[in-house]
This record gives sequence, C-alpha cells and structure tokens, in this order.
Amino acid sequence: MNGLGLHILMEFHECSVDILDKLDILEVSMNEAATFAGATIIKSVFHQFAPQGVTGVVVIAESHLAIHTWPEYGYAAVDFFTCNTDMDYLLSYQLLAEKLKSKRHSYKSVERGLINNIVESN
Repeated sequence: MNGLGLHILMEFHECSVDILDKLDILEVSMNEAATFAGATIIKSVFHQFAPQGVTGVVVIAESHLAIHTWPEYGYAAVDFFTCNTDMDYLLSYQLLAEKLKSKRHSYKSVERGLINNIVESN
C-alpha cells in the first residue's frame, strides 16, 4: 500500500431483518469484528433509530469500523478504515456476513491518501 490508509466498503444484502434492528447484537458483533481483525478498540457508540435501523461506530486506534442498517431492505453497509497494513479485514468481513446472516455480500477496498496522487484544489 502506497497510501495512508485502506478503506474497505462492505455490502451485506438479504440479512436477518431481526438482527439488523438489534443494537446490542450489532454492537457486540462489530466489536468482535474489530478484535478478529487485530484492531485495538478505543470506544464504540451505537444509536437505535425509530421506527427501525441502527448506526454505530467502533473507534479503533487504527481508525474505525462503522455500520448503517436498513432492516426494511435487509441491508447493512459497513466501512472499515485502517492505517495498519497488518490488519486482516477479511476476518471481519467473514464474521459479519455470518453474524448478519447475509445471503449475498461483497466488498471493495480503496487506498486512501495516496501520496503520489495528491492534487491541490481551490
């Protein structure tokens, strides 16, 4: 990696509607995902929306993991940003697919802060 960080964008479709609306389960799962990847957890903050949905962030020394759920669509979006190239985000991805009971999921990674590609804007 030639950049300052790696941003993994995870898509989880056809998930358990019940799990996507359970703040306590999601917070435990996201903290577990951070731990599985080798991250150092600093704090987690989660919020339950009415009538449904959860948003949460696990702040890690290496950056963050964030989740946003739409139970009505059986969908969750997870961002995993890290500046540590030794982090194993695939372990987090696999764990979350299992915990969310996702039938269809994908991810893509984006290098952030590419030193050689910095362009100034006005």
